[in-house]
Amino acid sequence: MRTMKPLLLLVTLCCTTLVIAQTDLEKAAMTVDKNEIEGHIYFLADDALKGRATGTNELKITASYLANSLRSYGVKPHPATNSYYQTFNLLQTAAPNLLKTTINGEDHPHSIAVEAKAVALSGEAEYLGFGTENDYKGKNVKGKLIIVNGGTPESSDARAVYGAHKAKQQLAIKNGAIGMIEMTLLEEDWWSRISHFMGENVKIPDATDTEGSKNDFIHLWVNTTAEKLSAFNASKLSYSIENDGKKEKTLVTQNVVGVLEGTDPKLKDEYVMYSAHYDHVGIGKPDTAGDSIYNGARDNAIGTTAVLSMAKNIGKYPTKRSAVFIFFTGEEKGLLGSRYYVEHPLFPLKQIVYGFNTDGGGYNNTKLATVIGLNRTTAKKHIVAGAAAFGLEAIDDPAPEQGLFDRSDNVSFAKVGIPAPTYSTGFDAFDDEINKYYHQAGDEADSLDYDYLLKFYQGYVLSGRLIANDPETPFWVKDDKYEAAANVLYGKVLEASIKN
Repeated sequence: MRTMKPLLLLVTLCCTTLVIAQTDLEKAAMTVDKNEIEGHIYFLADDALKGRATGTNELKITASYLANSLRSYGVKPHPATNSYYQTFNLLQTAAPNLLKTTINGEDHPHSIAVEAKAVALSGEAEYLGFGTENDYKGKNVKGKLIIVNGGTPESSDARAVYGAHKAKQQLAIKNGAIGMIEMTLLEEDWWSRISHFMGENVKIPDATDTEGSKNDFIHLWVNTTAEKLSAFNASKLSYSIENDGKKEKTLVTQNVVGVLEGTDPKLKDEYVMYSAHYDHVGIGKPDTAGDSIYNGARDNAIGTTAVLSMAKNIGKYPTKRSAVFIFFTGEEKGLLGSRYYVEHPLFPLKQIVYGFNTDGGGYNNTKLATVIGLNRTTAKKHIVAGAAAFGLEAIDDPAPEQGLFDRSDNVSFAKVGIPAPTYSTGFDAFDDEINKYYHQAGDEADSLDYDYLLKFYQGYVLSGRLIANDPETPFWVKDDKYEAAANVLYGKVLEASIKN
């Protein structure tokens, strides 16, 4: 056997010592490459993928790109299936081809079918304010169609309309109504967005169905003006509805999942989940330039690339805790991919001790990393330190009125107890700069600041490493709304009772 020359041996020992001595900060900086992140985002936001709508061939191409990127980083598929895909079916209901709505003889072309069978129906309607329980008192609406204001007495914006519509529908059915028209007062831009979203409703087939669809309930949204709506209070209402019904078809879609085992004999049984949704809203209304492809560079090619950056880093420098990387489908259709995963976990949920989600609508402050739920978990110190190491300040949700914590895939996991914030690009208000790109055709790869994103990804990777290597398991802060669910999931209530 040949012996190693003294100089070569010394060089080898020095290099080995250097690798061992590398800090998490150095490891984070070494693997995040500006050219590579640009490459990922430009691919994900390319016109060829047609906006990555759920259930499309283009989203399947995206899934293949993500799976093969994980493979190239040494990330393993699920050991039981030897596959990176968690495939499942969705039920898509497309808008009627024909929908004509008149109220008091006036046509309302701005109509959306929330629930609609093929029907030609007319008669008298009853106006019931916002359709709250109090509005039904003393009224007999059995066998009638009711007309109500969209949203709630507190708010009539698009989010309020969508958030309240299912409860209104169930209340109307409970009181015997055959249908309901909600009159919305949305600006054209928001009406266009919500029309696009509701035009092709998608759900998990085995999810709890609404009573409305089971009973052939008619439910429409009609956009109008405040002046026309105010006249409903003092008039008898007549209506006619003609439509050919919603069309149904089955879509096949997939979450993309990979795993890397941790290095610590005990901590490797705990998983940190790095997640992002990779779908977007597809093709919609053309903008003033005629562009109808909603590319979704910010939402959510940025988040998808963050998870790829994390996978590359941990593939090269494994952490003490194991890592599971999940790219969710169907987020834009109601958090469907994350909901499906929670209901059909590939790794036991109680082993996922932290969910580090990445999502966002854009940024307006390149000095920040905005973390929705930053103050709600004990990992805050690591996230703040990770961002600061690369010149960014981590802040919590600056727009709580938007309900952002409950609008991304993190909440699917939070509801079962898993601490799960969402790491987003920097914004200090949900303002016009955000809405300029949020779900708009202009959200293109060439509109991004890649010098900022380099720091953003480095901070995300370092934060993840610090969490994954901390001997102390992260948890919710005391009295958080999801702490009780976490106690059940992780058995802490049982442990506490045994100790006492």
